[in-house]
Amino acid sequence: MAHRLTRREFGIAAGAATLAGCGLGRNARAADTKTLRFIAQSDLRVLDPIWTTAYITRNHGYMVFDTLFAIDAEFAPHPQMVGDHSISPDKLTYQFKLRDGLRFHDGSPVRGIDCVASVKRWMARDGHGQALATVLDEIRPDGEKGFTIKLKEPFSLLLDGIGKVSSLALFVMPERLANTDPFQQVTEMVGSGPFKFVKDEFEPGHRVVYVKNTDYVPREEPPSWASGGKVVKVDRVEWLYIPDAMTKVAALNAGEADWWENPPLDIVPVLAANPDMTIAPADPLENTIMVRFNHLLPPFDNLKMRQAVLAVADQADFLAALAGDRKNWDLCPSFFTCGTPMANDAGSTALSGKRDFDKAKQLVAEAGYKGEKIVVMDAVDQPVAHSQALVVSELLKKLGLNAEVQAVDWGTLVTRRASKEPIDKGGWNIFATGWVGADALDPVEELPLKTSGATAWFGWPSDDKLEALRAQWIKAATLDERKKLAAAIQERAFEVVPYIPTGQWRPVTAYHKNLKGVIQAPAFLMWNVEKT
Repeated sequence: MAHRLTRREFGIAAGAATLAGCGLGRNARAADTKTLRFIAQSDLRVLDPIWTTAYITRNHGYMVFDTLFAIDAEFAPHPQMVGDHSISPDKLTYQFKLRDGLRFHDGSPVRGIDCVASVKRWMARDGHGQALATVLDEIRPDGEKGFTIKLKEPFSLLLDGIGKVSSLALFVMPERLANTDPFQQVTEMVGSGPFKFVKDEFEPGHRVVYVKNTDYVPREEPPSWASGGKVVKVDRVEWLYIPDAMTKVAALNAGEADWWENPPLDIVPVLAANPDMTIAPADPLENTIMVRFNHLLPPFDNLKMRQAVLAVADQADFLAALAGDRKNWDLCPSFFTCGTPMANDAGSTALSGKRDFDKAKQLVAEAGYKGEKIVVMDAVDQPVAHSQALVVSELLKKLGLNAEVQAVDWGTLVTRRASKEPIDKGGWNIFATGWVGADALDPVEELPLKTSGATAWFGWPSDDKLEALRAQWIKAATLDERKKLAAAIQERAFEVVPYIPTGQWRPVTAYHKNLKGVIQAPAFLMWNVEKT
């Protein structure tokens, strides 16, 4: 209930009165079938889709950039920018040749050297890419339109990695941009994708504008997830940032916007009452949610403090706060997406067993907690992050911990979570987030499970044993071997607690029925969509 009240306190009464501030006009828009207006999940603060895993930035990446390969709905990789490719009999040499007609938005041709630089930058940040880097012998351009990857040993997941659909997808940039330090942001948006970013109309905190790339040459295959033909059927796409939920409802119902990316489930009945609205699953798989610790700062640099929170965390509390009715969510005491091959129950009683506050308080005492302030970042404009922040902060207070909830928006959280500074200099201790199911399928895809310290995902956990098990999983030859190793990885993860998995839920998206061709995928994709 606290979750729902808080969201409405955000401005339930604002309604249609604020629509004028969005720069929209109903009569002028009604007949406009060539402009798609999309209410995005959050403000687009980070433009570089290799620097952050934030889905708003990933979706932006798919607008502007293209990928070498792409995964379809059957999880099979298919060539996208690549035309022809070959794999040597010993599976150590991969040769790729780009298809004809690929040009960046500045008019320059896409070259093999651009691909090489882009792969190298992606390898530095992505978990799958980092795994590839351990077996890479060399990657080099091969003529103007080709490149070659040579391996020290076979890596069966290579094409799956360079074609992954979600964070971090391998977006190809011009060499001059891809040579940017992977830990610094690229800010110039020059890709070769189906849309162009309109820099002059970019208004942070309000609107992002893209226009059709008329020079883009789509593949001939039908679209499936991010693979196949990216045929653009509108001339212009506007992403709108509207913080208040009820103002979004008013905009959508009034026809001022065409599509709302992620309406909260308790708002859906209001939208469903409109006969012109389609409510559809937002993702073919359930989404996972989690609470992440900062392993660098006290008190959660101490294992016993993380174990204390795990001992009292109840997935049902987190899921009910986020998704309400039990039909909207599932308990999943696994570090891998339940219902997929790597999900298992090894060590899961740490999360599914009886919640034990006495044990937790004893762990806190053993950790020597001295009342340090614990900063919980609360992205109030994102239900997934907001609801969980409220639940975990209440848990911390019940344990007698000095928890302080700091309200921010999601764009600020995405930037701030990269900080390794102490609390008094803008640091943090806990934030909550969620993932599409495709990002938590296995130990390579799942970035938060990487425990390599400084090169790990935000929070920077470090555990050599878990990393060794992940390395074994990558090299495993059979599915049975991988399942056994996934169980060992999960058991270790419940011991060292890189984060707490808080369950799975079924998000939805909402759009007017005059939108046709919406692709259901782990990412939000704007091609193939037409407005009739």
